[in-house]
Amino acid sequence: MKLGPKAAAAALVLSASLALTACGGGGAGAGSNAGGGKSITALTLGTLRDITSWDPAQAHVGHALQPYQAAYDSLILREPDGKLSPMLATAWKYNDTNTKLTVDLRKDVTFSDGAKFDATAAKANLDHFKKANGPQMAQLGSVSDIAVVDEDTIDINLSAPEPALEYFLSQAAGLMGSPAALGTDAIKTVPVGSGPYVMDKAASVKDSQTVFTAREGYWNKDLQKYKKLTLKILTDPTARTNALVSGQIDATLLDPKNGKQAEGAKMKLETNQVDWSGLLLLDRDGTKNPALANVKVRQAINYAFDRKTILEQVMLGQGTPTSQPFGKESGAWTEELENYYSYDPAKAKQLLKDSGFEGKVTLDVPTLPGAETLISVMQQQLADVGITLKPGAAITNTFTADVAAQKYQALFFNLFQGEPTVAIDQIVSTKALYNPFKTTTPELEAKIQAVRTGGEEAGKLAQEVNKYVVEQAWFAPLFRVNQMYYHNDKVNVTPQVQQAVPSIYNYSPAK
Repeated sequence: MKLGPKAAAAALVLSASLALTACGGGGAGAGSNAGGGKSITALTLGTLRDITSWDPAQAHVGHALQPYQAAYDSLILREPDGKLSPMLATAWKYNDTNTKLTVDLRKDVTFSDGAKFDATAAKANLDHFKKANGPQMAQLGSVSDIAVVDEDTIDINLSAPEPALEYFLSQAAGLMGSPAALGTDAIKTVPVGSGPYVMDKAASVKDSQTVFTAREGYWNKDLQKYKKLTLKILTDPTARTNALVSGQIDATLLDPKNGKQAEGAKMKLETNQVDWSGLLLLDRDGTKNPALANVKVRQAINYAFDRKTILEQVMLGQGTPTSQPFGKESGAWTEELENYYSYDPAKAKQLLKDSGFEGKVTLDVPTLPGAETLISVMQQQLADVGITLKPGAAITNTFTADVAAQKYQALFFNLFQGEPTVAIDQIVSTKALYNPFKTTTPELEAKIQAVRTGGEEAGKLAQEVNKYVVEQAWFAPLFRVNQMYYHNDKVNVTPQVQQAVPSIYNYSPAK
């Protein structure tokens, strides 16, 4: 089908929420002058929203992780290609049952308040992360306790094998803050970590910009490529585009429409597929929306979407239509699920009739800033089969807390397609943020447990989890999005696999 004229006219908006960040730098050239040459010492990166708390236990994933990387080192470093390398942890090894990870730590690291990093500090951080009720606390959900072995060694004991633990220690769970600051009010506004940069509080303005300066005596100069780092908050994609092409920023994540303007200004593009976009049908037990408890209703929602046309007309073809929430690189992806829900409005109507909810299905969803056109198109196609989609207020900085509090019965969002157990713990398991109603069945739990204990077969075993949630229509994925990250010629940017926004370490002055 073709989209209606209203949608088509506006069709050139791609959610920047679909996207995520922008960065730039007052020009990488601004303020640069190190060593008497023309080396670039300032980098300005934009973000979609400000940090609500600099407590490392409140860190998030995806684009939201990047700001924390400025102030906090993680135990393990995730390289651009996804390989895990030493950082504050120099080595790590599991016992024979994969229930204890012994981690050796660096001995030459301090925090910005002068405190020493050691095994006691690492334990304090991991304990704090488990208790602080942060948005990613599930990352340590399998950790039973942390034991200090000696000054530079800890044992992380697990209640059950967690294949993604090493990955998690490269993410929010691995961020290390000064033990003296953890849990204080002060760390919510000013980070205290061992990372490459320290906040310049005087130059920082809430919801506008956060300014960092290079930390004296940082242990790894290879990761500290700039003397000044500025994170500008630019929620509007047009504002990010204008900032990029005018030289106010060095790089940013854009959408197809704004990307055309950036390309016209000779900006460079780095792209990869990271997220899937679509509806999360969260209230699968019908706690607040009884219709969503009926699998036929959820399947009808899936059959209502003409994914190919939406992608071509709204996203300018920047992506791949899909019916599954697991990505190709996860091992859980299968060809047979890619087009499991083809566009079939007649079948959608029949399913609604069979369910007994014909003409009675209403989905209240929050508005995702930057995705208004896309949501409008979804609203039109659902209406065509008799389902009402009601966009409400825009999501805010309390979004993750709102999700956890079961504020939303359904929502449109873009979610990372990560490693099997990472994706399971993000969207499927009962400890997943995006399974707030804790939906599960014995059949699904058995499939998840098989993945957790599957070792090298975890990806293949996760295909069964993928198949289950697709058949049960837990979600209505539309497509995998081409993330379009643009930068000027003053900065080199290395894309980060499975991240829309590169890690903070992936920028360097262009030579």
